[in-house]
Amino acid sequence: MSDVIRLLPDSVANQIAAGEVIQRPASVIKELVENAIDAEATHIHVLVTDAGKTCVQVIDDGKGMSDTDARMAFERHATSKIKEAADLFNLHTMGFRGEALASIAAVAEVELKTRIEQEELGTRLVIAGSKVQAQETISTPKGSNFAVKNLFFNVPARRKFLKSNATELSNILSEFERIVLVHPDVAFSLHSNDAEVFNLQEATVHQRILAVFGKRLDQQLLPLNVNTSLIRITGYVSKPEFSHKKGNHQYFFVNGRYMRHPYFHKAVMEAYEQLIPTGEQVSYFLYFEVDPANIDVNIHPTKAEIKFENEQSIWQILAAAVKEALGKFNAIPSINFDTADMPEELPVFTPSVRPVSPPKVSVNPNYNPFSSHDQDTYHRPQVSRQWEQLYEGLEPDEAPVGGEPTEAATDTLLDVSERESTLLQYKGRYILTSVKSGLMFIDQHRAHVRVLFDQYMRQLQQGRAPSQGLLFPEIIQLPPSEAAVLESILEELSCVGFELTSLGGGSYAINGVPTGIEGLNPIELVRDLVHTAMEKGSDVKDEVRQSVALTLANAAAIVYGQVLGSEEMTDLVDRLFATVTPNYTPDGHPIIITLTDDEISKMFKV
Repeated sequence: MSDVIRLLPDSVANQIAAGEVIQRPASVIKELVENAIDAEATHIHVLVTDAGKTCVQVIDDGKGMSDTDARMAFERHATSKIKEAADLFNLHTMGFRGEALASIAAVAEVELKTRIEQEELGTRLVIAGSKVQAQETISTPKGSNFAVKNLFFNVPARRKFLKSNATELSNILSEFERIVLVHPDVAFSLHSNDAEVFNLQEATVHQRILAVFGKRLDQQLLPLNVNTSLIRITGYVSKPEFSHKKGNHQYFFVNGRYMRHPYFHKAVMEAYEQLIPTGEQVSYFLYFEVDPANIDVNIHPTKAEIKFENEQSIWQILAAAVKEALGKFNAIPSINFDTADMPEELPVFTPSVRPVSPPKVSVNPNYNPFSSHDQDTYHRPQVSRQWEQLYEGLEPDEAPVGGEPTEAATDTLLDVSERESTLLQYKGRYILTSVKSGLMFIDQHRAHVRVLFDQYMRQLQQGRAPSQGLLFPEIIQLPPSEAAVLESILEELSCVGFELTSLGGGSYAINGVPTGIEGLNPIELVRDLVHTAMEKGSDVKDEVRQSVALTLANAAAIVYGQVLGSEEMTDLVDRLFATVTPNYTPDGHPIIITLTDDEISKMFKV
């Protein structure tokens, strides 16, 4: 039998590694910007063309590289950050594995211009598909200038799965935000197709958060600061009254690195238990400082997940710190008697100055409300006692005075029940009605969601829905990453009845809303739609339309506890059974449950 195992060529191995590290243009920006930070850059400029598909350029004023280092940097596992295995547990830099540049060069055309401060001339290096195309000495500023063009040019299958420009730009902005939030001491700028998106100067953490997400966030944040022998946690959490249905602006950073950590997220949310409605989320920006020896950042290809040695202890510290922040800054409602609204001095009762007499009540002890002689005191309308006249003309078998109803009367009731099905509302949640097989329960909120969803989908497919103009336009301010998503779904929003006008700088005027959602907050509704589109992460029009229709339907549907009249219940049930799938909501929740006659009978058996 011949040997079948062989070593892969370097070009193939680099493409495989690139598949783990470089997933989209945002991954390129993450790796290059982190390298610039490790090079002690104070100013970093990012320029993207066509959401990074055509070109991604990162320019920094860091240390730069020598001629030899520039060539070595593109070799696999070439790094200046670690020398031995023990260094993996004492990391103070962002990149360390030496895979980023090799992975980028394997799937793109890369041009590097770099110079160290000690040299007068720098180096220009061109690599495409892991192959060096050119290397020469040039005049260039100190630092590094990376231009990554035609990403995945040699892997068509990977390029085909890239999303639309709006979606990829949103991913770039999200990745950029994670980096700039944890490095406020560095100035950043970002341009998309020559248009400036960010221009961030050196600032404090608080100033950087407001510069990225807008000054409106300032009134929502509460500072947090706790320092123990195990960990130091600083940052900000939001006040409970600013909770949202969608989780947004939730960031954990550890030793200057962004991370996802569902376990610590639960610790934060537990502190808000009974302070916010069930299912809603809060914003937080939390920065952890721990001994590098107590964490492992090498468990995920993109280093987005980090393992802690003492997770349970840190969980308890974090939960206690958030509760302390909420309590310390009076986030929990309390009665305060020392407010400015209280009078400076309560008046003192002095009977000598103003004598007080008890009130006098005049009562007629002889008044009898059941007597007809007190007409001068209380005039009651005269009620006719001729009540027998009401039954004149009725035969005894048609209106029996007492006992069991006659057979004829019973037949009449049965005929009515066959023709009309009485609808009853139970606890403001369910509509009950009898059917041939038993007793049917209809969830009123979910039923309305089903009806409205189908209505909005029809409007989206037809192209235009009626819009209700606002007397005073509402202004919504979005950070760049959310504004990019809103731009991508503007057509769908217009189809369902929203009228939005861009004011520039991430601000939009809401001039009209879909007819039928009066009473809802249009700003929060648009924000929820944007967050839903961000969570979907898809640019397929049908999926985006379904997301918009479902969000609108959930927001506008009848709420639990709303009392419905007979006609309203009948109309809702009729419209529900006119839909194609009345049994389930668009997201798969049951609408109708039936208790059969047999099931009901079994409940009464002894």
